[in-house]
Amino acid sequence: MKKLKMTTQKLTFSEGCEKYLEHCRQRNLRQGTINHYKQSYTQFFKYFDPQMPIEDIDEQSYKDYVLHLKATLNNDTSINSYLRDLITTIHFFMNEGWLPYFKMQAIKVDKSHIETYNENELQLLLKKPNIKKCSFTEYQCWVMTNFFFSTGVRQRSLMHIQIKNIDFDNNVVYVNVTKNRKPLIVPLNRTMSGILSEYLKYRQHKSNDDFLFCNVFGQQLTKSTCYHMLYEYNKRRGVQTTGIHRYRHTFAKQWILNGGNVVSLSKLLGHSSLEITQNYIHLLTSDIAEQVDEFNVLDKFYGKKRIFMIKE
Repeated sequence: MKKLKMTTQKLTFSEGCEKYLEHCRQRNLRQGTINHYKQSYTQFFKYFDPQMPIEDIDEQSYKDYVLHLKATLNNDTSINSYLRDLITTIHFFMNEGWLPYFKMQAIKVDKSHIETYNENELQLLLKKPNIKKCSFTEYQCWVMTNFFFSTGVRQRSLMHIQIKNIDFDNNVVYVNVTKNRKPLIVPLNRTMSGILSEYLKYRQHKSNDDFLFCNVFGQQLTKSTCYHMLYEYNKRRGVQTTGIHRYRHTFAKQWILNGGNVVSLSKLLGHSSLEITQNYIHLLTSDIAEQVDEFNVLDKFYGKKRIFMIKE
């Protein structure tokens, strides 16, 4: 009689990726993060056979994939995004004992300039519409634009702010949904408090549990609806450049240009470390450099007088 032996079932690359997604769910990662990995896996499967055994992945196959991405994609940032997701997934395989450890690294990418709204665009976007003639959507977009520029919050955070989160007595807004899941208390300047106070008269909310900003039916905004509302708002104002994160970048730029300190900015933006905020500032260097002459201490000290050498 033949003796029974232990057999090991070889996991496929596709099965391993699915197990990593299960691991992400167990860690309670946001659905948006999980969807991001799913999108990356779709890209991986164009090169790696989904049915290939995980144990066939090695350092050389990773290097070959790097070359493949460089040959097929023109954007280094996108390449690095895919590579980081692959590295994270393969590290999971290694930690599970499905693969021996080997080194992997993403490619070096030149940091791109942070895009912000210029002064002319700000004038156009912040001009208050005629309340007697405009639609509620137009008016709300104006309020949202002011809110983005004055607080620097992310789109997801804004979508989850409820009316009860606005504290007019202390002029703050309690932001409970953030990227790092740490709640924020964001101060509101007097102008923004006044705008919100007026806005709530037109919001037609039934309860303070209602969301501050809503769709045309008074329901919570979705990411796509929020984006398209502001996209169309910008176009109507004659501003061709758009992008919701551009508001956040502009807030950071204006904060620095107006003398705000880095530590306070880091807290307002909800960054997990000061290093991330410093990165913002480095990328804004070219914009800040344009202001050097305006705030030139030497010119003020010398009264902008030119000094000439006297010939003997």
